[in-house]
Amino acid sequence: MPDQLSTLYSDLLEGSYDCVDRIVLNAYFGMGQTGGGLRVWWRALNGSDADLDDNHLIRMAGRFSRRLRAWAKENNVPVVYCAPGEDKHKMAEQHLATHETKPGLFLILVSKAPALVWEAQMTGTGKLGQLVPKKPWPYVNHYSFHIFDPDWGHLTIKMSGHPPFGAQVILNGHEFVACQANNAGIDFGKQDNCFTTITSAVELAQVADTLSQNETAGRLRQLCERWIYTTCLCFALDLDEQKRSAFSYQYSVFQMEYSRNLLFQSGRKMDQIFQALIDRSRSPLNLDRVKTIFGDKHRPHRDNRRKNPTRWGVVVEKPDYDTTIFKVHYGKMTLKIYSKGEHVLRIEVILHNAKAYRWGHSLPCFPEIVVRLKGILERFLDALGCINACFVSDETLENLPQSAMIGQTKVGGIDLNKPRMRSVAEAVLALSPSPAGFTASDLARQVHSMSNQPETDYGARRAAYDIKKLRAKGMVRKIGKSRRYEPVPEGLRSLTALLVLREKIIHYSQPAGSHNLGPNPPTQCPSITTTKASAPGCVISSPSLV
Repeated sequence: MPDQLSTLYSDLLEGSYDCVDRIVLNAYFGMGQTGGGLRVWWRALNGSDADLDDNHLIRMAGRFSRRLRAWAKENNVPVVYCAPGEDKHKMAEQHLATHETKPGLFLILVSKAPALVWEAQMTGTGKLGQLVPKKPWPYVNHYSFHIFDPDWGHLTIKMSGHPPFGAQVILNGHEFVACQANNAGIDFGKQDNCFTTITSAVELAQVADTLSQNETAGRLRQLCERWIYTTCLCFALDLDEQKRSAFSYQYSVFQMEYSRNLLFQSGRKMDQIFQALIDRSRSPLNLDRVKTIFGDKHRPHRDNRRKNPTRWGVVVEKPDYDTTIFKVHYGKMTLKIYSKGEHVLRIEVILHNAKAYRWGHSLPCFPEIVVRLKGILERFLDALGCINACFVSDETLENLPQSAMIGQTKVGGIDLNKPRMRSVAEAVLALSPSPAGFTASDLARQVHSMSNQPETDYGARRAAYDIKKLRAKGMVRKIGKSRRYEPVPEGLRSLTALLVLREKIIHYSQPAGSHNLGPNPPTQCPSITTTKASAPGCVISSPSLV
Protein backbone atom coordinates (compact mmCIF):
# COMPACT_ATOMS: atom_id res chain seq x y z
CA MET A 1 0.00 0.00 0.00
CA PRO A 2 1.58 3.35 -1.00
CA ASP A 3 2.26 5.97 1.65
CA GLN A 4 0.30 9.22 1.90
CA LEU A 5 3.11 11.42 0.54
CA SER A 6 3.69 9.28 -2.57
CA THR A 7 -0.05 9.14 -3.20
CA LEU A 8 -0.32 12.91 -2.85
CA TYR A 9 2.22 13.51 -5.64
CA SER A 10 1.53 10.40 -7.72
CA ASP A 11 0.48 12.46 -10.78
CA LEU A 12 3.95 14.05 -10.89
CA LEU A 13 5.91 10.78 -10.60
CA GLU A 14 7.35 8.54 -13.29
CA GLY A 15 7.68 5.76 -10.76
CA SER A 16 9.22 4.79 -7.44
CA TYR A 17 11.18 1.95 -5.89
CA ASP A 18 12.29 0.85 -2.42
CA CYS A 19 15.77 -0.46 -1.85
CA VAL A 20 17.97 -1.58 1.01
CA ASP A 21 20.92 0.74 0.63
CA ARG A 22 24.13 0.57 2.70
CA ILE A 23 24.61 -2.62 4.74
CA VAL A 24 27.31 -3.15 7.36
CA LEU A 25 27.73 -6.61 8.89
CA ASN A 26 29.94 -7.47 11.83
CA ALA A 27 32.00 -10.64 11.37
CA TYR A 28 33.40 -12.06 14.60
CA PHE A 29 35.02 -15.26 15.84
CA GLY A 30 32.90 -16.39 18.78
CA MET A 31 35.64 -18.20 20.70
CA GLY A 32 37.94 -15.21 20.38
CA GLN A 33 35.60 -12.93 22.33
CA THR A 34 36.55 -14.44 25.70
CA GLY A 35 39.94 -15.17 27.21
CA GLY A 36 39.14 -18.84 27.82
CA GLY A 37 37.82 -19.31 24.31
CA LEU A 38 40.93 -17.72 22.78
CA ARG A 39 43.12 -20.02 24.87
CA VAL A 40 41.24 -23.12 23.64
CA TRP A 41 41.58 -21.92 20.05
CA TRP A 42 45.33 -21.34 20.48
CA ARG A 43 45.77 -24.89 21.78
CA ALA A 44 43.94 -26.27 18.74
CA LEU A 45 46.12 -24.14 16.45
CA ASN A 46 49.55 -24.81 18.00
CA GLY A 47 49.05 -27.97 20.08
CA SER A 48 49.57 -26.19 23.44
CA ASP A 49 49.41 -22.77 25.02
CA ALA A 50 53.02 -22.79 26.23
CA ASP A 51 53.95 -20.01 23.80
CA LEU A 52 50.78 -17.94 24.27
CA ASP A 53 52.17 -14.56 25.28
CA ASP A 54 52.17 -10.96 24.09
CA ASN A 55 55.18 -11.47 21.83
CA HIS A 56 53.58 -14.31 19.88
CA LEU A 57 50.28 -12.43 19.56
CA ILE A 58 52.14 -9.43 18.15
CA ARG A 59 54.14 -11.68 15.82
CA MET A 60 50.88 -13.01 14.38
CA ALA A 61 49.83 -9.46 13.55
CA GLY A 62 53.23 -8.81 11.95
CA ARG A 63 52.95 -11.96 9.85
CA PHE A 64 49.56 -10.74 8.61
CA SER A 65 51.14 -7.50 7.39
CA ARG A 66 54.21 -9.14 5.75
CA ARG A 67 52.19 -11.77 3.90
CA LEU A 68 49.72 -9.16 2.64
CA ARG A 69 52.41 -6.83 1.28
CA ALA A 70 54.27 -9.68 -0.40
CA TRP A 71 51.13 -11.01 -2.10
CA ALA A 72 50.05 -7.53 -3.22
CA LYS A 73 53.46 -6.84 -4.75
CA GLU A 74 53.44 -10.12 -6.63
CA ASN A 75 49.88 -9.59 -7.98
CA ASN A 76 50.13 -5.83 -8.67
CA VAL A 77 47.40 -4.91 -6.18
CA PRO A 78 47.93 -1.42 -4.71
CA VAL A 79 48.38 -1.12 -0.93
CA VAL A 80 47.72 2.44 0.25
CA TYR A 81 48.27 3.69 3.80
CA CYS A 82 45.56 6.25 4.60
CA ALA A 83 45.75 9.26 6.89
CA PRO A 84 43.00 9.86 9.48
CA GLY A 85 39.90 11.41 7.96
CA GLU A 86 40.44 10.24 4.40
CA ASP A 87 37.38 8.92 2.58
CA LYS A 88 38.46 5.40 1.75
CA HIS A 89 35.28 4.51 -0.10
CA LYS A 90 35.70 7.50 -2.40
CA MET A 91 39.32 6.47 -3.05
CA ALA A 92 38.13 3.01 -4.06
CA GLU A 93 35.40 4.46 -6.32
CA GLN A 94 37.99 6.66 -8.07
CA HIS A 95 40.21 3.61 -8.57
CA LEU A 96 37.27 1.70 -10.08
CA ALA A 97 36.48 4.59 -12.42
CA THR A 98 40.06 4.85 -13.75
CA HIS A 99 41.11 1.17 -13.89
CA GLU A 100 39.72 -1.88 -15.59
CA THR A 101 38.64 -4.21 -12.81
CA LYS A 102 38.03 -7.95 -12.88
CA PRO A 103 36.14 -9.89 -10.21
CA GLY A 104 38.28 -10.22 -7.10
CA LEU A 105 40.47 -8.07 -4.88
CA PHE A 106 41.57 -4.85 -6.58
CA LEU A 107 42.69 -2.49 -3.78
CA ILE A 108 43.90 -2.66 -0.16
CA LEU A 109 43.71 0.40 2.09
CA VAL A 110 45.38 0.45 5.51
CA SER A 111 44.28 2.70 8.37
CA LYS A 112 44.28 2.85 12.16
CA ALA A 113 41.15 2.01 14.16
CA PRO A 114 40.37 0.64 17.64
CA ALA A 115 40.08 -3.14 17.92
CA LEU A 116 39.95 -5.94 20.45
CA VAL A 117 43.54 -6.87 21.42
CA TRP A 118 44.30 -9.50 24.05
CA GLU A 119 47.00 -9.20 26.69
CA ALA A 120 48.53 -12.32 28.28
CA GLN A 121 49.14 -11.88 32.00
CA MET A 122 51.88 -14.03 33.50
CA THR A 123 51.99 -15.39 37.04
CA GLY A 124 54.93 -14.98 39.41
CA THR A 125 56.24 -18.41 38.42
CA GLY A 126 56.37 -17.47 34.75
CA LYS A 127 53.24 -19.39 33.74
CA LEU A 128 50.33 -18.09 31.73
CA GLY A 129 47.65 -16.51 33.86
CA GLN A 130 44.59 -14.72 32.53
CA LEU A 131 43.96 -13.33 29.07
CA VAL A 132 42.42 -9.87 29.42
CA PRO A 133 41.44 -7.36 26.71
CA LYS A 134 43.38 -4.12 26.63
CA LYS A 135 41.24 -1.17 27.71
CA PRO A 136 40.60 1.18 26.12
CA TRP A 137 40.87 -0.68 22.85
CA PRO A 138 44.15 0.34 21.20
CA TYR A 139 44.39 1.72 17.66
CA VAL A 140 45.85 -0.94 15.39
CA ASN A 141 46.15 -1.47 11.65
CA HIS A 142 42.93 -2.36 9.85
CA TYR A 143 43.06 -3.62 6.28
CA SER A 144 40.18 -2.63 3.99
CA PHE A 145 39.96 -5.22 1.21
CA HIS A 146 38.05 -3.72 -1.72
CA ILE A 147 36.55 -6.52 -3.79
CA PHE A 148 34.47 -6.59 -6.95
CA ASP A 149 31.85 -9.35 -6.81
CA PRO A 150 29.93 -10.30 -9.99
CA ASP A 151 26.61 -10.49 -8.08
CA TRP A 152 27.00 -7.69 -5.50
CA GLY A 153 29.36 -5.27 -7.21
CA HIS A 154 31.80 -3.32 -5.05
CA LEU A 155 32.08 -4.53 -1.46
CA THR A 156 34.59 -3.91 1.34
CA ILE A 157 35.85 -6.25 4.05
CA LYS A 158 37.63 -4.34 6.81
CA MET A 159 39.69 -6.65 9.04
CA SER A 160 41.85 -6.14 12.11
CA GLY A 161 45.38 -7.52 11.91
CA HIS A 162 45.34 -8.79 15.52
CA PRO A 163 43.67 -11.98 16.75
CA PRO A 164 40.74 -12.69 16.86
CA PHE A 165 40.72 -10.79 13.50
CA GLY A 166 37.39 -9.00 13.86
CA ALA A 167 35.96 -7.76 10.57
CA GLN A 168 33.20 -5.72 9.00
CA VAL A 169 31.58 -6.43 5.64
CA ILE A 170 30.35 -3.26 3.92
CA LEU A 171 28.18 -3.41 0.79
CA ASN A 172 25.46 -1.48 -1.02
CA GLY A 173 22.06 -2.76 -2.06
CA HIS A 174 21.99 -0.53 -5.14
CA GLU A 175 25.09 -2.31 -6.44
CA PHE A 176 23.30 -5.63 -6.09
CA VAL A 177 20.19 -4.32 -7.85
CA ALA A 178 22.31 -2.90 -10.68
CA CYS A 179 24.05 -6.25 -11.23
CA GLN A 180 20.78 -8.17 -11.20
CA ALA A 181 19.10 -5.62 -13.49
CA ASN A 182 21.95 -5.99 -16.00
CA ASN A 183 21.49 -9.76 -15.92
CA ALA A 184 17.74 -9.33 -16.47
CA GLY A 185 18.23 -6.92 -19.40
CA ILE A 186 16.64 -3.90 -17.69
CA ASP A 187 17.91 -0.57 -19.02
CA PHE A 188 18.69 2.09 -16.45
CA GLY A 189 20.85 5.12 -15.76
CA LYS A 190 22.75 5.21 -12.49
CA GLN A 191 24.45 8.05 -10.62
CA ASP A 192 26.48 6.99 -7.59
CA ASN A 193 24.08 4.79 -5.62
CA CYS A 194 20.85 5.95 -7.24
CA PHE A 195 18.93 5.04 -10.38
CA THR A 196 18.12 8.27 -12.21
CA THR A 197 16.58 6.96 -15.43
CA ILE A 198 14.56 3.74 -15.64
CA THR A 199 12.80 2.25 -18.65
CA SER A 200 10.64 -0.02 -16.48
CA ALA A 201 10.22 1.14 -12.88
CA VAL A 202 8.01 -1.86 -12.07
CA GLU A 203 10.63 -4.42 -13.12
CA LEU A 204 13.39 -2.60 -11.26
CA ALA A 205 11.23 -2.40 -8.13
CA GLN A 206 10.68 -6.16 -8.32
CA VAL A 207 14.44 -6.72 -8.43
CA ALA A 208 14.98 -4.34 -5.51
CA ASP A 209 12.31 -6.12 -3.46
CA THR A 210 14.38 -9.32 -3.48
CA LEU A 211 16.61 -7.73 -0.82
CA SER A 212 13.65 -7.73 1.56
CA GLN A 213 12.99 -11.47 1.22
CA ASN A 214 13.90 -14.06 3.84
CA GLU A 215 16.46 -15.61 1.48
CA THR A 216 18.60 -12.46 1.65
CA ALA A 217 20.20 -13.53 4.94
CA GLY A 218 21.46 -16.72 3.28
CA ARG A 219 22.73 -14.79 0.27
CA LEU A 220 24.64 -12.42 2.53
CA ARG A 221 26.25 -15.33 4.38
CA GLN A 222 27.28 -16.93 1.10
CA LEU A 223 28.76 -13.63 -0.06
CA CYS A 224 30.78 -13.18 3.12
CA GLU A 225 32.13 -16.72 3.14
CA ARG A 226 32.95 -16.51 -0.57
CA TRP A 227 35.65 -13.89 0.15
CA ILE A 228 36.47 -13.54 3.83
CA TYR A 229 38.40 -16.80 4.29
CA THR A 230 40.24 -17.10 0.99
CA THR A 231 40.87 -13.40 0.29
CA CYS A 232 41.28 -11.76 3.73
CA LEU A 233 41.86 -14.18 6.62
CA CYS A 234 44.31 -16.28 4.60
CA PHE A 235 47.06 -13.69 5.29
CA ALA A 236 46.81 -14.46 9.03
CA LEU A 237 45.85 -18.14 8.88
CA ASP A 238 46.22 -20.31 5.81
CA LEU A 239 43.40 -22.68 4.92
CA ASP A 240 45.02 -25.59 6.78
CA GLU A 241 45.36 -23.52 9.97
CA GLN A 242 41.78 -22.34 9.68
CA LYS A 243 40.57 -25.93 9.40
CA ARG A 244 42.81 -27.25 12.17
CA SER A 245 41.75 -24.58 14.66
CA ALA A 246 38.06 -24.59 13.59
CA PHE A 247 38.17 -20.85 12.94
CA SER A 248 34.79 -19.66 11.60
CA TYR A 249 33.03 -16.32 11.59
CA GLN A 250 29.57 -15.49 12.80
CA TYR A 251 27.72 -12.51 11.37
CA SER A 252 25.40 -9.86 12.78
CA VAL A 253 23.79 -6.70 11.44
CA PHE A 254 25.52 -3.51 12.58
CA GLN A 255 24.20 -0.76 10.31
CA MET A 256 21.58 -0.55 7.59
CA GLU A 257 19.90 2.03 5.37
CA TYR A 258 16.48 1.64 3.78
CA SER A 259 15.34 4.17 1.17
CA ARG A 260 12.28 5.05 -0.87
CA ASN A 261 13.12 6.79 -4.14
CA LEU A 262 10.52 8.95 -5.91
CA LEU A 263 11.27 9.63 -9.60
CA PHE A 264 9.66 12.93 -10.61
CA GLN A 265 8.85 13.83 -14.21
CA SER A 266 10.22 17.36 -13.75
CA GLY A 267 13.22 18.34 -11.69
CA ARG A 268 11.87 21.88 -11.24
CA LYS A 269 8.59 20.57 -9.83
CA MET A 270 10.48 18.23 -7.52
CA ASP A 271 12.57 21.08 -6.13
CA GLN A 272 9.49 23.23 -5.51
CA ILE A 273 7.68 20.40 -3.73
CA PHE A 274 10.72 19.54 -1.62
CA GLN A 275 11.29 23.12 -0.47
CA ALA A 276 7.61 23.48 0.42
CA LEU A 277 7.75 20.14 2.25
CA ILE A 278 10.63 21.39 4.38
CA ASP A 279 8.89 24.69 5.18
CA ARG A 280 5.67 22.93 6.23
CA SER A 281 7.37 20.20 8.25
CA ARG A 282 10.04 22.02 10.25
CA SER A 283 7.60 23.56 12.71
CA PRO A 284 5.26 20.58 13.35
CA LEU A 285 8.20 18.16 13.75
CA ASN A 286 9.14 19.17 17.27
CA LEU A 287 11.58 17.09 19.30
CA ASP A 288 8.87 14.92 20.85
CA ARG A 289 7.46 14.17 17.41
CA VAL A 290 10.93 13.22 16.20
CA LYS A 291 11.56 10.73 18.96
CA THR A 292 8.25 8.91 18.49
CA ILE A 293 9.09 8.27 14.85
CA PHE A 294 11.60 5.72 16.14
CA GLY A 295 9.35 4.23 18.80
CA ASP A 296 11.05 5.63 21.93
CA LYS A 297 8.94 6.43 24.97
CA HIS A 298 10.96 8.55 27.38
CA ARG A 299 12.62 11.85 26.79
CA PRO A 300 16.37 11.62 27.60
CA HIS A 301 17.28 13.55 30.75
CA ARG A 302 19.33 16.69 30.27
CA ASP A 303 22.14 15.52 32.56
CA ASN A 304 22.35 12.18 30.77
CA ARG A 305 22.68 13.94 27.45
CA ARG A 306 25.65 15.87 28.79
CA LYS A 307 27.36 12.71 29.98
CA ASN A 308 26.47 10.66 26.90
CA PRO A 309 25.56 13.14 24.14
CA THR A 310 23.52 11.96 21.17
CA ARG A 311 22.39 13.74 18.06
CA TRP A 312 18.73 14.62 18.13
CA GLY A 313 16.62 17.28 16.48
CA VAL A 314 15.66 18.57 13.06
CA VAL A 315 18.46 19.81 10.81
CA VAL A 316 18.34 21.24 7.31
CA GLU A 317 21.69 21.25 5.53
CA LYS A 318 22.70 22.53 2.11
CA PRO A 319 26.17 21.09 1.39
CA ASP A 320 26.09 21.70 -2.36
CA TYR A 321 24.58 24.37 -4.56
CA ASP A 322 21.77 22.15 -5.80
CA THR A 323 21.35 19.68 -2.93
CA THR A 324 19.27 20.17 0.20
CA ILE A 325 19.32 17.52 2.92
CA PHE A 326 16.59 17.38 5.56
CA LYS A 327 17.76 15.31 8.52
CA VAL A 328 15.96 14.11 11.62
CA HIS A 329 18.36 12.85 14.30
CA TYR A 330 17.65 10.89 17.40
CA GLY A 331 19.95 8.46 19.18
CA LYS A 332 21.13 5.69 16.90
CA MET A 333 18.80 6.54 14.01
CA THR A 334 18.67 9.23 11.34
CA LEU A 335 15.95 9.96 8.83
CA LYS A 336 16.93 11.92 5.72
CA ILE A 337 15.12 13.48 2.79
CA TYR A 338 17.29 14.76 -0.03
CA SER A 339 17.47 14.99 -3.80
CA LYS A 340 19.60 12.68 -5.92
CA GLY A 341 20.44 13.66 -9.45
CA GLU A 342 18.07 15.96 -11.31
CA HIS A 343 14.67 14.51 -10.53
CA VAL A 344 14.95 11.83 -7.80
CA LEU A 345 13.79 12.52 -4.25
CA ARG A 346 15.09 10.00 -1.73
CA ILE A 347 13.67 9.37 1.72
CA GLU A 348 15.76 7.00 3.82
CA VAL A 349 16.01 5.79 7.37
CA ILE A 350 19.50 4.99 8.69
CA LEU A 351 20.04 2.52 11.52
CA HIS A 352 23.44 3.34 13.06
CA ASN A 353 23.58 0.45 15.52
CA ALA A 354 21.09 -2.42 15.42
CA LYS A 355 22.20 -3.63 18.85
CA ALA A 356 20.67 -0.53 20.45
CA TYR A 357 17.14 -1.78 19.66
CA ARG A 358 15.32 -4.90 20.77
CA TRP A 359 14.80 -6.28 17.32
CA GLY A 360 17.59 -8.83 17.32
CA HIS A 361 20.71 -8.16 15.30
CA SER A 362 21.94 -11.58 14.22
CA LEU A 363 22.05 -12.22 10.49
CA PRO A 364 18.80 -14.29 10.41
CA CYS A 365 17.02 -11.17 11.78
CA PHE A 366 17.93 -9.22 8.63
CA PRO A 367 14.45 -9.48 6.98
CA GLU A 368 12.71 -8.43 10.20
CA ILE A 369 14.96 -5.37 10.52
CA VAL A 370 14.12 -4.43 6.93
CA VAL A 371 10.39 -4.69 7.68
CA ARG A 372 10.74 -2.51 10.77
CA LEU A 373 12.73 0.14 8.92
CA LYS A 374 10.16 0.14 6.14
CA GLY A 375 7.38 0.63 8.71
CA ILE A 376 9.22 3.57 10.31
CA LEU A 377 9.76 5.13 6.90
CA GLU A 378 6.13 4.74 5.83
CA ARG A 379 4.78 6.10 9.10
CA PHE A 380 6.98 9.14 8.74
CA LEU A 381 5.82 9.67 5.15
CA ASP A 382 2.20 9.28 6.24
CA ALA A 383 2.75 11.96 8.88
CA LEU A 384 4.32 14.26 6.28
CA GLY A 385 1.42 13.60 3.93
CA CYS A 386 -1.07 14.61 6.61
CA ILE A 387 0.90 17.77 7.41
CA ASN A 388 0.92 18.77 3.74
CA ALA A 389 -2.68 17.93 2.85
CA CYS A 390 -5.31 17.12 5.47
CA PHE A 391 -9.04 16.50 4.99
CA VAL A 392 -12.11 16.43 7.18
CA SER A 393 -15.61 15.64 5.95
CA ASP A 394 -18.77 17.60 6.77
CA GLU A 395 -20.18 14.52 8.50
CA THR A 396 -17.20 14.36 10.85
CA LEU A 397 -17.52 18.05 11.71
CA GLU A 398 -21.21 17.61 12.58
CA ASN A 399 -20.94 14.31 14.51
CA LEU A 400 -17.72 15.03 16.37
CA PRO A 401 -19.28 16.58 19.54
CA GLN A 402 -22.04 13.95 19.77
CA SER A 403 -21.81 10.89 21.98
CA ALA A 404 -21.15 7.48 20.43
CA MET A 405 -21.00 3.78 21.26
CA ILE A 406 -17.90 1.62 21.53
CA GLY A 407 -19.13 -1.93 21.97
CA GLN A 408 -21.79 -1.78 24.71
CA THR A 409 -20.30 1.36 26.27
CA LYS A 410 -21.55 4.86 25.60
CA VAL A 411 -18.82 7.50 25.51
CA GLY A 412 -18.90 11.26 25.15
CA GLY A 413 -18.10 13.30 22.08
CA ILE A 414 -14.93 15.18 21.20
CA ASP A 415 -14.80 18.92 21.81
CA LEU A 416 -11.55 20.49 20.60
CA ASN A 417 -12.45 23.74 22.35
CA LYS A 418 -11.35 22.02 25.56
CA PRO A 419 -7.58 22.12 26.23
CA ARG A 420 -7.58 18.49 27.35
CA MET A 421 -8.91 17.15 24.04
CA ARG A 422 -6.59 19.41 22.04
CA SER A 423 -3.63 18.02 23.98
CA VAL A 424 -4.86 14.47 23.36
CA ALA A 425 -5.24 15.11 19.62
CA GLU A 426 -1.73 16.59 19.40
CA ALA A 427 -0.32 13.67 21.39
CA VAL A 428 -2.00 11.11 19.11
CA LEU A 429 -0.46 12.83 16.07
CA ALA A 430 2.91 12.81 17.78
CA LEU A 431 2.63 9.09 18.57
CA SER A 432 1.26 8.13 15.14
CA PRO A 433 4.63 7.17 13.55
CA SER A 434 5.51 4.78 16.40
CA PRO A 435 6.23 1.35 14.85
CA ALA A 436 4.57 -0.57 17.71
CA GLY A 437 1.65 1.78 18.28
CA PHE A 438 0.98 3.30 21.70
CA THR A 439 -0.69 2.45 25.00
CA ALA A 440 -2.80 4.58 27.31
CA SER A 441 0.27 5.16 29.48
CA ASP A 442 2.24 6.30 26.43
CA LEU A 443 -0.53 8.77 25.57
CA ALA A 444 -0.60 10.12 29.13
CA ARG A 445 3.18 10.62 29.13
CA GLN A 446 3.01 12.35 25.77
CA VAL A 447 0.30 14.72 27.01
CA HIS A 448 2.42 15.54 30.07
CA SER A 449 5.50 16.30 27.99
CA MET A 450 3.61 18.51 25.50
CA SER A 451 1.33 20.41 27.92
CA ASN A 452 3.62 20.48 31.00
CA GLN A 453 0.71 19.59 33.24
CA PRO A 454 1.29 17.40 36.34
CA GLU A 455 0.69 13.68 36.16
CA THR A 456 -2.06 13.93 38.78
CA ASP A 457 -4.21 15.94 36.35
CA TYR A 458 -4.08 13.43 33.52
CA GLY A 459 -3.28 9.77 34.09
CA ALA A 460 -3.55 6.50 32.22
CA ARG A 461 -7.22 6.01 33.19
CA ARG A 462 -8.25 9.31 31.61
CA ALA A 463 -6.10 8.54 28.59
CA ALA A 464 -7.84 5.16 28.20
CA TYR A 465 -11.24 6.90 28.24
CA ASP A 466 -10.10 9.42 25.61
CA ILE A 467 -8.83 6.57 23.44
CA LYS A 468 -12.31 5.02 23.68
CA LYS A 469 -13.82 8.27 22.39
CA LEU A 470 -11.39 8.32 19.47
CA ARG A 471 -12.13 4.67 18.71
CA ALA A 472 -15.87 5.40 18.71
CA LYS A 473 -15.29 8.10 16.10
CA GLY A 474 -13.22 5.73 13.92
CA MET A 475 -9.99 7.73 14.36
CA VAL A 476 -8.03 5.14 16.37
CA ARG A 477 -8.09 1.36 16.25
CA LYS A 478 -6.84 -1.42 18.47
CA ILE A 479 -3.85 -3.49 17.31
CA GLY A 480 -4.98 -7.12 17.40
CA LYS A 481 -5.81 -8.32 20.91
CA SER A 482 -3.14 -6.20 22.54
CA ARG A 483 -3.59 -3.04 24.58
CA ARG A 484 -1.85 -0.96 21.96
CA TYR A 485 -3.49 1.41 19.52
CA GLU A 486 -2.75 3.23 16.28
CA PRO A 487 -4.55 5.98 14.34
CA VAL A 488 -6.18 4.98 11.07
CA PRO A 489 -5.19 7.06 7.98
CA GLU A 490 -8.61 8.75 7.79
CA GLY A 491 -8.42 9.58 11.47
CA LEU A 492 -4.91 10.94 11.10
CA ARG A 493 -6.02 13.28 8.32
CA SER A 494 -9.13 14.35 10.26
CA LEU A 495 -7.23 15.08 13.49
CA THR A 496 -4.63 17.10 11.60
CA ALA A 497 -7.32 19.05 9.76
CA LEU A 498 -9.28 19.76 12.94
CA LEU A 499 -6.18 21.09 14.70
CA VAL A 500 -5.34 23.25 11.69
CA LEU A 501 -8.94 24.52 11.58
CA ARG A 502 -8.89 25.62 15.17
CA GLU A 503 -5.28 26.65 15.79
CA LYS A 504 -4.17 27.99 12.39
CA ILE A 505 -7.30 29.35 10.73
CA ILE A 506 -10.19 30.14 13.09
CA HIS A 507 -7.92 31.25 15.95
CA TYR A 508 -6.02 33.74 13.77
CA SER A 509 -8.69 34.87 11.32
CA GLN A 510 -11.78 35.42 13.53
CA PRO A 511 -12.46 37.60 16.57
CA ALA A 512 -12.20 35.88 19.90
CA GLY A 513 -15.30 33.81 20.72
CA SER A 514 -16.95 34.27 17.32
CA HIS A 515 -16.61 30.65 16.17
CA ASN A 516 -15.99 27.27 17.73
CA LEU A 517 -15.98 23.64 16.77
CA GLY A 518 -19.18 22.84 18.60
CA PRO A 519 -22.36 21.33 17.16
CA ASN A 520 -22.50 23.89 14.32
CA PRO A 521 -18.87 24.47 13.27
CA PRO A 522 -18.04 26.73 10.32
CA THR A 523 -17.57 24.89 7.05
CA GLN A 524 -15.94 27.75 5.18
CA CYS A 525 -12.88 29.58 6.45
CA PRO A 526 -9.95 31.35 4.82
CA SER A 527 -7.75 28.89 2.87
CA ILE A 528 -10.35 26.10 3.14
CA THR A 529 -12.05 24.66 0.07
CA THR A 530 -15.43 23.10 0.82
CA THR A 531 -16.57 20.45 -1.62
CA LYS A 532 -20.09 19.04 -2.00
CA ALA A 533 -19.27 16.20 -4.37
CA SER A 534 -19.22 12.51 -3.57
CA ALA A 535 -16.81 13.19 -0.69
CA PRO A 536 -17.96 16.46 0.92
CA GLY A 537 -15.62 18.10 3.38
CA CYS A 538 -12.81 20.58 3.90
CA VAL A 539 -9.44 20.33 2.18
CA ILE A 540 -7.07 22.47 4.22
CA SER A 541 -3.90 24.31 3.34
CA SER A 542 -2.70 26.48 6.18
CA PRO A 543 -0.99 29.75 5.20
CA SER A 544 1.13 29.67 8.35
CA LEU A 545 2.64 26.35 7.32
CA VAL A 546 3.48 27.35 3.73
